[in-house]
Amino acid sequence: MKKIALVLASLACFRLPAADTSVPPVAQKYLAMFRELREARAQPAPSRHHVAFALADGEINEYMRYALRTAPRPGVDSVTVKIFPQNYVSTFTVVDFDAIERWKPGTIPVLLRPILRGKQSIWVDYRFGAANYKISFSVEKAYYDKLRLPAFFVEKVIHIVAARQPEHYDTGKPVSLPFGLRQAWTENHTVKGNN
Repeated sequence: MKKIALVLASLACFRLPAADTSVPPVAQKYLAMFRELREARAQPAPSRHHVAFALADGEINEYMRYALRTAPRPGVDSVTVKIFPQNYVSTFTVVDFDAIERWKPGTIPVLLRPILRGKQSIWVDYRFGAANYKISFSVEKAYYDKLRLPAFFVEKVIHIVAARQPEHYDTGKPVSLPFGLRQAWTENHTVKGNN
């Protein structure tokens, strides 16, 4: 899927129905966190319950696999993340480039069309900033196999895919953090945040 909009927006866009026993433990953890954040957001500001979270990249990956299986997302088949300190995130995403080209013809540069077609894996590293209820990001580097992809092209692909989601994200500007979150940051293999 700009990209902590793939990790943090994944928290928002991969919402599922209420927890039940058929839901794996990691998904139950996410659903409980979403519920707690929604309840806190509904409280008046001065007495709002403080909610903080810490999610390991392994938990994020497990939840995203489950969420994509349960509620598929347009243009995205899978997402795997690795979290680094200082708000640096590495993603490995299977993207449907044929769908992107159908949604916005001419997006794929002519020189890349022979290889970026169908469902292909791309590796994207980005850095994000999340504070005051908003998140923004910049692509640091991106690759298809060993071919380096231009950051502006990858940001355009992310913008197109994000706009096709049910939430219609506009990654051309800072995106609101989900569930009333105020800030988010990374440590080694962990995303942390609070409302």
